[in-house]
Amino acid sequence: MGSTAIHIKSLVKAFPSVGAAPPTTAVDSVSLTINPGELFFLLGPSGCGKTTLLRMIAGFIEPTSGQILFDTGGAAPTDVTFLPAEKRDTGMVFQSYALWPHMTVAQNVAFGLEVRKVPKEQRETLVREALAQVRMEQYAQRKPNQLSGGQQQRVALARAIVIKPRVLLLDEPLSNLDAKLRIELRSEIRRICKAAGTTTVYVTHDQKEALSMADRVAIMRAGRVMQIGTPEDLYRNPASRFVAEFLGETNIIPGTVESADRGLIHVRTAVGLLQATARPTSPTTTGTPVLLSVRPEAVQINPPSNQPNTFSVTAVESTYLGEVMQLRCALPSGDHLTAAAINPRSGQANAHSLRVDAQDLVIVPNE
Repeated sequence: MGSTAIHIKSLVKAFPSVGAAPPTTAVDSVSLTINPGELFFLLGPSGCGKTTLLRMIAGFIEPTSGQILFDTGGAAPTDVTFLPAEKRDTGMVFQSYALWPHMTVAQNVAFGLEVRKVPKEQRETLVREALAQVRMEQYAQRKPNQLSGGQQQRVALARAIVIKPRVLLLDEPLSNLDAKLRIELRSEIRRICKAAGTTTVYVTHDQKEALSMADRVAIMRAGRVMQIGTPEDLYRNPASRFVAEFLGETNIIPGTVESADRGLIHVRTAVGLLQATARPTSPTTTGTPVLLSVRPEAVQINPPSNQPNTFSVTAVESTYLGEVMQLRCALPSGDHLTAAAINPRSGQANAHSLRVDAQDLVIVPNE
């Protein structure tokens, strides 16, 4: 069976009012397509609807309206909108691992195969293969309480992939682990998912997790998808202030469009006229209020003089972090801007001017 595409069409999940609480729309008219074999992330703050959307794909929650289609590239896509979870051929990895404590690792991984009545010899082969994929074959006879959190999560992943599901679903699988282990497991989970070739939907609120692992990301807010793209595209070309600020630290500079020519938008700001590279969605009408988003690492400290997009500042505070120094500067307007110097030199703490390349200034709507 080939990899599965997932088509989500105008999906809505509304919860009725309970007591004094008003009714809520957890997922609000979401439409998107997840490509075959893709590692697709649903990213957003708590309460944005990402887990509700994942659970509707899994079949644990019924939508209020809309459609979910699984498409294996054969005849017509299968409408799974109201299909019971056990008939969707999906594998699920939970935040809490959800391993049976009285079973060994091998027995936990084999459980889904037993339910599907896979013959014992074939079952043992598939379990060995799945444990080898997650590098846990030497722990096959241990109980879950004899494993670390990271090892338990690997077993949970093996249990999900051993049944060779059409779709693999992961609900914040690393959130219970310490920071160092989360970083170690990011590349491992990506390697395992891509090796299996299974279409994977991964829910997280951790921006670094999404940026480092995903093929594409959908950023959600209040039940809606705000923007979909590759990690690099979302980080470098946010379509809104929310996306710019949610995906990492950024500086926001208010301004007004003054003119546009030769692929540049000229924006009047409190620090003077700044040039930003025009993008397909950039406003060009004179007088349009806009916001300029610029990442701290894109800000140049004490650049050579007489270059466009250079402006005076007063250094207020510097924080030395080893490989990076964060510098907080006051603008003539009284606002503040943060610059990040990679491999910092001591003199950079005494900034008197900053500069930003036009391609690093992103115009977003003044929401």
